[in-house]
Amino acid sequence: MKEPSIIANWKQTYLTEGAKGLNKPQGRPPKMPKYSKNVKGSNKMSTPKTDELSLLKQENEYLRLELAYLKKVKSAGLERPTRKQEAMIVYELSQEKFKLKDILTVTGLPESTFHYHCSKKETKNKDEALENLLQEIFDENDGNYGYRRIQKALKNKGHQVNHKRVKRLMDQLGIKCTKFSHKNRRYNPYKGTVGKTAKNKLNRRFTTPIPLQKLVTDVTEFKCLNDQKLYLSPILDLYNGEIISFKISNHPTLDIALDPLNEALALVTEHALYRTTIHSDQGWHYQHNSWVNALKQHGIFQSMSRKGNCLDNSPMENFFSLLKQEMYHGVEQVSYDTLKERIEHYIDYYNHRRIKTKLSGLSPVAYRKQDTQLAA
Repeated sequence: MKEPSIIANWKQTYLTEGAKGLNKPQGRPPKMPKYSKNVKGSNKMSTPKTDELSLLKQENEYLRLELAYLKKVKSAGLERPTRKQEAMIVYELSQEKFKLKDILTVTGLPESTFHYHCSKKETKNKDEALENLLQEIFDENDGNYGYRRIQKALKNKGHQVNHKRVKRLMDQLGIKCTKFSHKNRRYNPYKGTVGKTAKNKLNRRFTTPIPLQKLVTDVTEFKCLNDQKLYLSPILDLYNGEIISFKISNHPTLDIALDPLNEALALVTEHALYRTTIHSDQGWHYQHNSWVNALKQHGIFQSMSRKGNCLDNSPMENFFSLLKQEMYHGVEQVSYDTLKERIEHYIDYYNHRRIKTKLSGLSPVAYRKQDTQLAA
């Protein structure tokens, strides 16, 4: 043997491990155990304590991220953010020294979706001008317009836009008409038969191509501060849904019905081309001799709903519901004078600016004027 040290090693192996130690080991040598990375600035290996601390730090970071994300969603007024909106929020968070990987984990947004919307963000938004106009129309009408009415308003401004595109843009902007519910406080003026009732001549035939041919009326009630009440009595023309006269009072006296009637009679006398029918419920105002005689003197047919059947006067009920949903429900109670002013302003807005899809996207007054010009 040229290497005596080898013999010495064998001898030492035999003495410590026996004959088995001299046999050549089979298979691969065992791998070195895996250790986690060293803590920065330290040569010590990871221990269960350091692993637990690292996990707690990660959980804390996720909680901070989730809180920051929810704050941004709330500040933007978004109930259910779209993928595009989520991507923009993720982008903002990534600019606040949060790791993108952690943000995507917390929000559940796929990385490919994030990069897709970021690439779109860098390109010019071709709908920006339309979105601004859409938002302007929505704000001008106090959030009362849904996508169909906004589409009509855009058409009136010279923009031909498909209603599906309008809805998509509204969803992206996070704007939605949410004022409508099924609340409605209805004043009941019925006090039994106190005079003469009339037949239901209108019989739910609520449409007419002739102005001032079919009129409907009723009285409704509002609550004000200090337990005060406000009563509104309008007369509506079924030709275009226009309120042709109305009266507001703090008591439902006979004058609340007669004053608007006298205004309507002046219009009928001057402009009606066909014999007029005026329809109401069986409230005591409309059974009163003063009301009945005024109609007879002007040759106007009187029509009344069947007892306890509000559907026979549904156009008037629909107007009351619309008015209350758009300017009364969900708003703090105000004084009588303030509410009176708001109702007067709303009726002017309703007649002159609020468009109706049934009138080809025109307001009641605009529709009447256009129809008059075409007939001339």
